Amino acid sequence: MPGMGNSLRAAALLAFVVLSILVSLLISSVQQFGATGSHFSKATLPGDEEKLASLRGALIYQLNERRKEIIPLLLPEDGDENGLSEEARHSSQAQDPILDYNLWNEITLGSRKAHLDEMGCDSLVGMQAVEILGSGYTKLVVKVNLAGGQPVALKLVNEQGIDMGKCLEDFKDPQGCRELVSSKLQKEIVLLQRLKHPNVIKLKGHCAGGQGGREGGGGGGEGGRVTVILEQGNPLQMIQLLQSPWEDRFRVCLDLVRLLHFLSQSPLGSVALLDFQPRQFVTVSGELKLTDLDDASAEETACQSDTDCTLEFPHRNFTLPCSARGVCEGLNEKRNIYNAYRYFFTYLLPHQAPPGLTHLVDHIMNSTGELKADINQTLEAFERILLLYQSGLHLDNLPPSVVKDYTVMRGMGTSGNVEYRCWPSYSQQGCVLSVHCAKEAAYICNSHSQCNSFTLTGQKTWTGRLLASFRSSFSHLVPDGTSEVYVKKTKALETPPV
Repeated sequence: MPGMGNSLRAAALLAFVVLSILVSLLISSVQQFGATGSHFSKATLPGDEEKLASLRGALIYQLNERRKEIIPLLLPEDGDENGLSEEARHSSQAQDPILDYNLWNEITLGSRKAHLDEMGCDSLVGMQAVEILGSGYTKLVVKVNLAGGQPVALKLVNEQGIDMGKCLEDFKDPQGCRELVSSKLQKEIVLLQRLKHPNVIKLKGHCAGGQGGREGGGGGGEGGRVTVILEQGNPLQMIQLLQSPWEDRFRVCLDLVRLLHFLSQSPLGSVALLDFQPRQFVTVSGELKLTDLDDASAEETACQSDTDCTLEFPHRNFTLPCSARGVCEGLNEKRNIYNAYRYFFTYLLPHQAPPGLTHLVDHIMNSTGELKADINQTLEAFERILLLYQSGLHLDNLPPSVVKDYTVMRGMGTSGNVEYRCWPSYSQQGCVLSVHCAKEAAYICNSHSQCNSFTLTGQKTWTGRLLASFRSSFSHLVPDGTSEVYVKKTKALETPPV
C-alpha cells in the first residue's frame, strides 16, 4: 500500500506540473520561453563556475531572508499544543540555521506533525482545470474541479510572471528561483492557518513538492513547487457592486470592518494589509473574504518621535503618536481604516442610503475619512446601522396610515404583470426591492408614479428583510400561499376577478 500512496503523490505532482505548464502557455508567448532559455545557456558556458557560485550565494541569502519573515509566523501562541516544542521555540530565537530548515520544511515539504488543513497532493489527482481566475507578478489563481466535482481555487507560482523572470535574470537558477518566488505562497499558507476568520478565505490544504519531500513522491527536480488549495470565491467586481442595492453594498463594507477589527487584535498582533485593493477580495455566497495575505504585515513601526509615524496617502497625510515603548501607536489599524474608507466606503456607502440612516452613514464617512475613530468605534457604528435597518426603527417617521390606501389579498400572487424598471433592483426585468414591512413597501410604491400594486413574497435578503415586487398592473390573481398582493384602492375595482 505504501507504493500505491507514492504513486498517487507522484501522479498528483505530475498533474500539478502539467497544469502549471498549460496555464503558463495561456499567458505567455513562445518568445518568452526562448528568452529565458538563452539565460541558462549563457550561464553554463565553461569558465562561468565562479560567477554561478557568486549568484548562488546571493540567491541563498535571499532565501534565508524570506525564511526569517516566515519563521516567526510559525511560532505558536501560548498554550498551542499543535505548535512547536519549547526547545524549538528557544532554538528559533537563537537563529539556529539547522532549525531554520526544519521549520521551513514544515510548509515546503508538508512535514508539520499536526496539519491544520485537510487536503494534500492526493486531493489533486484527477482534477480538471476550468479557468484562470487571475494572474499577477508572483502567482496564478486557477479554478479547478476536483475528482469528486468539488470546485476549488488553486494558487501557484506564475512561471512566466515578472517575479520569476527577474529572478532568472538575476540568478540564472530555475529551481532556486521557484523556491524564492514560492516563499510568498508559503507565507500565505501560514497566515491563512493563523488568521482564521469568516471574512478570510478558507484554506482547504496545500501540496508541496521537493527533492526527497514527503509530498513530492520522489518528484526530483521539482523542488519549490507549492500549491495552495482554497475555497472557491468570485472576484469582487466593483463596477457591478456599484449598481447593486444599497443593502448589498453595506454588507461588503460591514464584512470589511469586521475583518479589520479581527486583524487589529489577531493572534499575530495588529496586522496591516500593505497591498489594500479590491482585487485582494472575493465573495463567497455574498460574503466578503480576503483572499491575498502575502503582503500582510504584523510588524510594528519603530519610532523616536511623532514625525516618524506619518501615514502617507495620495491626497492625505496623517501623523500618529510615537508611544513610550518606541513604536507608532495604532499605525497598522489606522492604515487599514483609511484604505477601507478610500477604496470601499467612499464608493459604496453614501449613495442611496435609506433616508433614516443617512446621518449615521455621514458620521462614519467623516470619522473614517479623518481617522477620528478607531476600529472598535467604527465597528460599533456599523453594527448600529445594521440593527436599525433590520429592526425597521429607521422607519419611525413614516405615516402609519400609508398602507391603508391599499387593498390586501393574502395567499395570492399575480400573473400577466405589467412591469416597470427601477434602480437599483434585484431584478433587471422589473422593480424588486427589499422592505422591512408592508408600510415601507407602500411608501415606496407611492413614490413611484408607475406603481399601482406590489407583492410581498416569501423571499428574504441577508438581513431578513422581505423582497417586494412593484408593478404598474396585472391581469390575474393566482393562489400563492407565500405571497401577499397589495393594490391601490383606486385601482382595486379595476382588477379582474380571480
